[in-house]
Amino acid sequence: MKKIILTGGGTAGHVTPNLALLPSLKEAGYDIRYIGSYQGIERKLIENAGIPYDGISSGKLRRYFDVKNFSDPFRVIKGYAEALRLIKRHKPDVVFSKGGFVAVPVVLAAKHYRIPVIIHESDMTPGLANKLCIPSAAKVCCNFPETLKYLPEDKAILTGSPIRAELLKGDRLSGLSYTNLSANKPVLLIIGGSLGSVAVNTAVRSILPRLLSDFQIIHICGKGNLDESLIGTAGYVQYEYVDAPLKHLFAAADVVISRAGANAICELLALRKPSLLIPLSAQASRGDQILNAKSFEKQGFSKVLEEETVTEDSLYNAIKDLYDNRSSYIQAMEQSPLGNAVETVTSIIESCVK
Repeated sequence: MKKIILTGGGTAGHVTPNLALLPSLKEAGYDIRYIGSYQGIERKLIENAGIPYDGISSGKLRRYFDVKNFSDPFRVIKGYAEALRLIKRHKPDVVFSKGGFVAVPVVLAAKHYRIPVIIHESDMTPGLANKLCIPSAAKVCCNFPETLKYLPEDKAILTGSPIRAELLKGDRLSGLSYTNLSANKPVLLIIGGSLGSVAVNTAVRSILPRLLSDFQIIHICGKGNLDESLIGTAGYVQYEYVDAPLKHLFAAADVVISRAGANAICELLALRKPSLLIPLSAQASRGDQILNAKSFEKQGFSKVLEEETVTEDSLYNAIKDLYDNRSSYIQAMEQSPLGNAVETVTSIIESCVK
């Protein structure tokens, strides 16, 4: 049996594309294992999927001063030694890395044993972890046409991001039934990432009466972000988190407001959902969400409103404009060649094994 080790962690975005690949890899006959950090978010997600999991020590490599900069290099060295032992024990035919700092020791250990490595870079420009790993990779997959110029020409492949097939099986009526909303009025879905977004939540709630005159609203606001004063508001439902029914909520939505994390917007592309993207500001991140959003705007997939420019009027007008012109966004997404990243990435894995 062919063997593959998947790796990546630190955030859900470094894990969900790996989860999306599982059915295709199983169908292709792979024995699958996962290497992640001891107690990272990836551990629970992977173990819930029934995949054997090995934890290693992990440290973050920072470009800025932090007292942990003195201890984390030793954690990385320990993680590399642990990864070497695991690679030697399991003897994979190939390693697929979704990034995050826990992946660095795994990729370097695979290189030591001359095992081909495929990396997937979600964002417009490679993060530090993937920059360290790219020299050891056989192929580097990416989401955006603009990313190709940052990657070695002989390694780079534009694939898009693997999307969970489950998300494509949503049913609009099931979504309306779950939320107790009507089929006679447009539905606006607001989703701010796995932890929610206080800025997006506040902005939307500030114009809620105006929005409810035009839309019904499904608001996935993140853990601890429910507004109890709004419970029972007609046409407005809010959830901290939605798991299995999320596919139905997407199906029910006519338009979506979202942050601009790479995996989130690639799901919107696959689902052909017109979106208003409010990227995380450069002050709160390395600016990757802003670049992601601008790429989707340039390709005609999304409308963009930067967080610093959000006012009650600008937000309301942007949502109305998105809805009024939704057909043009859908048409642009339907012309995208990045329709089946799972199939594309699986074929790249197969070619590296052969």
